[in-house]
Amino acid sequence: MTAAPSSRDIVAELWRRAGGDVSALDDLKLSGAEPALPSSFRVGAAAQASIAAAALAAAELRYRAGAARQAVSVDMRHAAIEFRSEHYLTIGGKAPATMFDPLFAAYATGDDRFVRLHMNFPHHRENVLKFLDCAPTRASIEAALRQWEAVAFEAEAYQRGCVVAAMRSPEEWAAHPQAAAVASMPPVLIEKIGDAPPRPLPRGARPLSGLRVLDLTRIIAGPVAGRALAAHGADVMRISAPGLPFIDWLVKDTGRGKLSAYADLASPEGKETLARLVEGADIVLQAFRPGALDARGFGIADMAATRPGVVYGSLSAYGAAGPWAGRRGFDSLVQTATGFNHMEAQAAGTEGPKELPCQALDHASGYLLAFGTLMARIRQASEGGSWRVRVSLAATGRWLWNLGRIENGFSARIPSRADVEDLLEESPSPFGPMRAVRHAAQLSDTPAAWTRPSVPLGTHPAVWPSIPKVVRA
Repeated sequence: MTAAPSSRDIVAELWRRAGGDVSALDDLKLSGAEPALPSSFRVGAAAQASIAAAALAAAELRYRAGAARQAVSVDMRHAAIEFRSEHYLTIGGKAPATMFDPLFAAYATGDDRFVRLHMNFPHHRENVLKFLDCAPTRASIEAALRQWEAVAFEAEAYQRGCVVAAMRSPEEWAAHPQAAAVASMPPVLIEKIGDAPPRPLPRGARPLSGLRVLDLTRIIAGPVAGRALAAHGADVMRISAPGLPFIDWLVKDTGRGKLSAYADLASPEGKETLARLVEGADIVLQAFRPGALDARGFGIADMAATRPGVVYGSLSAYGAAGPWAGRRGFDSLVQTATGFNHMEAQAAGTEGPKELPCQALDHASGYLLAFGTLMARIRQASEGGSWRVRVSLAATGRWLWNLGRIENGFSARIPSRADVEDLLEESPSPFGPMRAVRHAAQLSDTPAAWTRPSVPLGTHPAVWPSIPKVVRA
């Protein structure tokens, strides 16, 4: 039997695929051991490797800009806790009882299978209730779903605007045509998509000082990517629109270190605002469904024309190819559809779906997206061109799956907030004193830190801050 790759091996493979200089791997210091969280999957290794890859890329960008190399250290326990960061956040010593709608859950169907319903946005919730013609109670939903077979419900509900997934075994997922499409996708795809002159890397006090990142993402994965870049000094501007639904607690957790402005793409003024921001951006992060931004004039070709040399980081649920390429999806649904819930339940000896101990596909995808966009920016500085980086929850899931399994994974337990006090930091915010998980990546010369507090959406003007001039030695 082939031994499971170490976290160092996992980072090294990501690094080589991205075209990184292998000598940089000498600066990487990893500690800790599995299981870090209760799971039969290597969630701790995925957390450590993805966070380490992003941090190593930040350190490499600084080195390529003329600074000395520095050590990059990531402890597995700390990384795993950061994969659950939203669960440890408190404001004024308090946290919500739940971040999610009480109807969001997995439900049994008439063929003794299960479907998971995403109900965390009002329109998704109402679409499900309307389609099932039932009251907004779990009992009513359960009764209605007993009239359906799981896969048939998934297909029909999706056509009616619902965001759902039927639970599949690994074998069932492997037989699905979308699985074949995902099998050809690397966890991070980096590709040059057009000509542009090289642009020098910014140089400042921190690894990503002067790097401008336009964050057009929502929920967890994309915002985590922006938060990771902000931890190393990038100017990250999170764009939303008034009236757009959001999950308040997740915005607060992933908003650390970011500017936050409004630009409503439904209005001419909003489009003009976004176009101005694109003109000054180094990296654009987007998580719209494939084709959605193209229809509004902000697809990759449009942005590359507006900002030659831009790095366009694109996140999707199931990838850019296959019959589900345009399908909406969230971490919990991708887990359900691709076999994770089935295998976790089997390993734990429980009935029904069992989730991973964190939104591992979301968090890993976020750090992989941060890693990929930084590596693309480094390559842009030497090779020129405009670049696209693609990450999907499903491809991240396949990557996690292929890291191997842990026989004694459920010997670990979910750490309480008291258990992780040593990993928390307190900072002021407009919401009150915020206590949250520190960034797990430690850089020896330029410590990671979020220097801007989390703020309400739309707090800042939609204008890039000026970049201080750096006198080079």
